[in-house]
Amino acid sequence: MSGYRHSEQSRAPEARQITEVAIERFDDVFEVDPRLMTAHVMQQVFPNWDTLRIVASRHDHLEWMHRHWAGTVVSAQALLDEIDD
Repeated sequence: MSGYRHSEQSRAPEARQITEVAIERFDDVFEVDPRLMTAHVMQQVFPNWDTLRIVASRHDHLEWMHRHWAGTVVSAQALLDEIDD
């Protein structure tokens, strides 16, 4: 079990600019650049562990939504292939 250190968890890693609108702080976790949202959306400080918890559970949540609400699940790749044809 690791200890919780507020100073370590309240400062996200340095952001890398991926595109004009996307940043990456953790590997394969893309965010809208907060600088683009500050005028309309109040930014909150999330502890690093909470961000990683949300990311880890997003596939479970998506699967739950599919099971409960989707009659058919269409992959994004299938849509792109259809556009290309």
